[in-house]
Amino acid sequence: MIVYSGVVIATAGLVLFIKPIHRLRVTTRPQGLAILGLGVVLAGMGLILPTSESRITKAESRLDEFVPAWQFRERHTLRIAAPPERVFDAIRNVRASEISLFRALTWIRRGGRKMPENILNAGDSTPLLEVATKNGFVYLADEPPRELVVGTVVVAPPGTRGTLTPQVFKAPLAPGFALAGMNFVVTPDGPNSSIVSTETRVFANSPAARRRFASYWRVIYPGSAIIRRMWLRAIRRRAENPADP
Repeated sequence: MIVYSGVVIATAGLVLFIKPIHRLRVTTRPQGLAILGLGVVLAGMGLILPTSESRITKAESRLDEFVPAWQFRERHTLRIAAPPERVFDAIRNVRASEISLFRALTWIRRGGRKMPENILNAGDSTPLLEVATKNGFVYLADEPPRELVVGTVVVAPPGTRGTLTPQVFKAPLAPGFALAGMNFVVTPDGPNSSIVSTETRVFANSPAARRRFASYWRVIYPGSAIIRRMWLRAIRRRAENPADP
């Protein structure tokens, strides 16, 4: 909120610097410049604020097993009129083209650059989770029809090389890493209904990695949250209408 409030104020200040608006009581360009500066300072403060760490008290999911502590987290839930088996199948098979705004937001994230197929440039023919696990992500758990967990490295020390495996998430790592885990959990909710949730956690194991990822997270979080919500809606459409392509 602080970061984006600062961005809005800075944008307004830029507009008022270019063209002062008297009815807003901004009559000179220096006043507009002062508002712009206030917005920049506010956004900068939001980017560098310290983070706090959370930790589970009892493992209740496979995500708890692989990412028991985190500094960054988001969680979204949706009820779906379909049995768990069909919901889980939909989770596995949803494609990028089915997720509203996914293409637009990932295009913004990669700055419009062309790149090979990956999570930021997914095609229409391959399920999105399959694209992800072929390009930087790894399955941490796949237990139908209950829970699916994927993970990736989001920050690593320069020059780091190695194969990403589930064991990386349980082994001690050198300082400078940030690991991310994301799950989908399906819970029965009646004879033909399910509740599906998705949670993302990121754990950075050093102050430098936390600061580096915090700035990134605070910028991309709104887009990330939109994608997660639209992803759940795409799962619902596919699960509730399995015969509709």
